[in-house]
Amino acid sequence: MGEEKPKPVAAVWPTVKPFVNGGCSGMLATCVIQPIDMVKVRIQLGQGSAGEVTKNMLKNEGFGAFYKGLSAGLLRQATYTTARLGSFRILTTKAIEANDGKPLPLYQKALCGLTAGAIGACVGSPADLALIRMQADATLPAAQRRNYTNAFHALSRIVADEGVLALWKGAGPTVVRAMALNMGMLASYDQSVEFCRDSLGMGETATVVGASAVSGFFAAACSLPFDYVKTQIQKMQPDAAGKYPYTGSVDCAMQTLKAGGPFKFYTGFPVYCVRIAPHVMLTWIFLNQIQKAQKNLGL
Repeated sequence: MGEEKPKPVAAVWPTVKPFVNGGCSGMLATCVIQPIDMVKVRIQLGQGSAGEVTKNMLKNEGFGAFYKGLSAGLLRQATYTTARLGSFRILTTKAIEANDGKPLPLYQKALCGLTAGAIGACVGSPADLALIRMQADATLPAAQRRNYTNAFHALSRIVADEGVLALWKGAGPTVVRAMALNMGMLASYDQSVEFCRDSLGMGETATVVGASAVSGFFAAACSLPFDYVKTQIQKMQPDAAGKYPYTGSVDCAMQTLKAGGPFKFYTGFPVYCVRIAPHVMLTWIFLNQIQKAQKNLGL
């Protein structure tokens, strides 16, 4: 008898697995981090410090307000993180094969991270727009609120009111920000794992936690200025004459620089670090646990 051909599922799974694992780990991390992300957006919209925003949200909107936009956040992870982590692992695997199985130098990991970030941002931009609008909606006057009920309602309303291409409004700064974030996050994680494991001789748990912390720091440090511009572009509304405050991301950056100087881009930096670094750490930790579970199950 001839050798049996591999089942279609078995043949596809190794390719699909990095994408599935990435999306699941990102969604689990988002469930934990969503309240901090909500406070970060309110700070960037000028509602005060972290303490003031938290106090006002609890007083005026209740605890549920911290999870407003969760459906959009989960949809974003299901698209953005699935694409970026999956494509990064595919890219690095191919690069290692081309490098005769040797570890990649840092610059090649950074290039893989930049590419993966761009791919993920293009796929996840519509969900990201829905998330920003849902989080910012309560800060608008009652007459201007969009009152989206969930992420899919937001996406359908955006298409109906503004056209399909509006789903990628602010995609330029989103892609640039994602490239900066993922260059810092992905390259530094792999590099730190190699250093902690091979040079320091650390165990698996210590290696994952240590590399995750380094990854979170670099992700936050690289991406906040781009995140600030992206948020301003996505939440802007036209004035009475129908004119938007910014013509694009470059105009937004120049106006911000002129009005507040370079440190204006780091508005909400402490909360952003508190939000970005734990999310990155939890994503890697959840990913590690998912991979261990799959290994135990023989997947």
